[in-house]
Amino acid sequence: MTVVTSIRREVLTLPAAELGPDNPLPPLRPLDETHRVDERDRDDLPADMARQLGHEPLRSLLPVRIRDGYGRTRAPRALAALVIENDRLRATVLPGLGGRVASLVHLPTGRELLHRNPVFQPANFALNGAWFAGGIEWNIGATGHTTLSCAPLHAALVPAPDGGVMLRLWEWERLRDLPFQVDLWLPDGSDFLYAGVRVRNPHEHPAPLYWWSNTAVPADHRVVVPAAQAWEFGPERRLRRVPVPSHDAQHPYATDHFYDLPDGRRRWIAALDAAGHGLAQVSTDVLRGRKRFVWGTGDGGRRWQEWLGGPGTGGYLEIQAGLARTQLEHVRLDARSEISWLEAYGPLSTAPQASPETVEERLAHALPRTTLDAAYAAWQSCADTAPGDLLATGSGWGALEVLRTDLKLPGTPFAESTLGEDQAPWRELLRTGTLPEPRRVRPPGPTLVAPHWRDMLETAPATPHTEYHLGVAQWHAGDRAQAVRSWERALPLAPSLWPLLRCLAVADQESGHHERAAERYADAFDDLCRERRDDGEAWTAAAAALGREALEALLRAGRAADARTAWEALPPATRGRGRFRLLEAELLLAEGRRAAARAVFADGFEVADLREGDDVLGRLWQRLGDEPLPRRYDFRMRPQNP
Repeated sequence: MTVVTSIRREVLTLPAAELGPDNPLPPLRPLDETHRVDERDRDDLPADMARQLGHEPLRSLLPVRIRDGYGRTRAPRALAALVIENDRLRATVLPGLGGRVASLVHLPTGRELLHRNPVFQPANFALNGAWFAGGIEWNIGATGHTTLSCAPLHAALVPAPDGGVMLRLWEWERLRDLPFQVDLWLPDGSDFLYAGVRVRNPHEHPAPLYWWSNTAVPADHRVVVPAAQAWEFGPERRLRRVPVPSHDAQHPYATDHFYDLPDGRRRWIAALDAAGHGLAQVSTDVLRGRKRFVWGTGDGGRRWQEWLGGPGTGGYLEIQAGLARTQLEHVRLDARSEISWLEAYGPLSTAPQASPETVEERLAHALPRTTLDAAYAAWQSCADTAPGDLLATGSGWGALEVLRTDLKLPGTPFAESTLGEDQAPWRELLRTGTLPEPRRVRPPGPTLVAPHWRDMLETAPATPHTEYHLGVAQWHAGDRAQAVRSWERALPLAPSLWPLLRCLAVADQESGHHERAAERYADAFDDLCRERRDDGEAWTAAAAALGREALEALLRAGRAADARTAWEALPPATRGRGRFRLLEAELLLAEGRRAAARAVFADGFEVADLREGDDVLGRLWQRLGDEPLPRRYDFRMRPQNP
């Protein structure tokens, strides 16, 4: 019996934490980037790598918002899934969570080829916060996990190159303003899932481009690549060339190895278990880079893996494929141009501990290079095909840009019907030249900061609401003095003071005026507490976000009494969250109540949005005494100073 490839809807039920609301405060501070190369290393790098390391690194998250409203309480929740299946493979895709391929099962053997996370637990790993471990993810934007990690993508059925059906995922990436698509299909009888990827630059100017496809596989697998050397990037943040490490090489801390694949060699990477079974990823040559990431053998790495998946679920490592040799680089995408490639993911079996040459021979048999190249050529003729049945809906930001520019993007329609509440005021600005005032008192909506939107804000009537958004756009453009003037102009007539005072407080901090910043934060939080209308999601998120920043600023300025006042004004449910228990311990220590601060640690808490590489727990613990940091709080990813 012939089994025809099918795509169907399913529901994936997992123990899952809720994502919660986005942070309503615009992210004005510089990006907290841990992947910067030590300047001492640049002179020893190849010229093209050194150039791309400095090519337009991301400086700000705007216009994207931070996603930090999630917690650590998991309950069975239904996640919308799309399943692509033939008689050889079954791929489960989560369109509402960045198009993540959560599972890839080889049906004849029943083997799961990926690290399949048994829970959905957001953590602070994406550029804008919420991210989760496992599966295959599509990272676009800038160095790090994409801001779309936990965001919905558009998804629809499209005719496949072989006459069957494929799943198209697409969105508008807002950090770089680039539309992209990922087409997933399984030819009948194929052991490999194909992923055709295209990124377009529809603008009149070049754009920096970043892409890495990231696959999680079990930690006990060995990684095999056709390379003898790699660029190692470890906790010291030094980029240095090393021999390709063996599977048994031990790293106490999280480490990246970017493999230096020779020119002319086929682009592939494999992760195989002790018996020689596992997953191979291979692509056309445009996707040149390959990488292995390991968490390391230290307590911090083990704790992070438990944090992301739960105790006893097994660790994982990552194999990745990207446009550059390292993830520290951005490449140039010329104006009015596009780039595309084809990836394939499937099972591979070899003899145990087979050499890279032998593994490559097996891969050549399982998926000949000519077959992949022919599939890519065939897919290119389908890349512009209009999607058919719509299976999922992404954001309305692409539709707003299409409305503004009248762009023609065949294959990836951004329908006007997807415009929503967040886009409504900007659509009105585009139509009338005026940014409408909010219809009710509530936290401000997101700000658009690209030059064309900033120009429209500058020519719009100068209401306090418009001045607030204009200041954010000016700040993003680097014109900080003008941003401060815009916010200050808005203050006398603004019905809501706290959004403006908070922006001015950040500006004070960035210029080193911490006492004045603390004063403005105290005033801003007091104003928000008076203005707050209800206990709904929007106001609760605003109170938590501003309350946290105010507490941190007041403690930094040594104003413990004012910090206590702000603490008492927080809603009880907010004070019970792990991030605020940590702030409570810091506040108690500032008040001289060391024993009470230690008691907070003894009672136990979890900082749900703890950032990768952030040692705030360890630093505070050191101030409380000389005892070793309890394991439950040990997320340290770098060697400690003696």
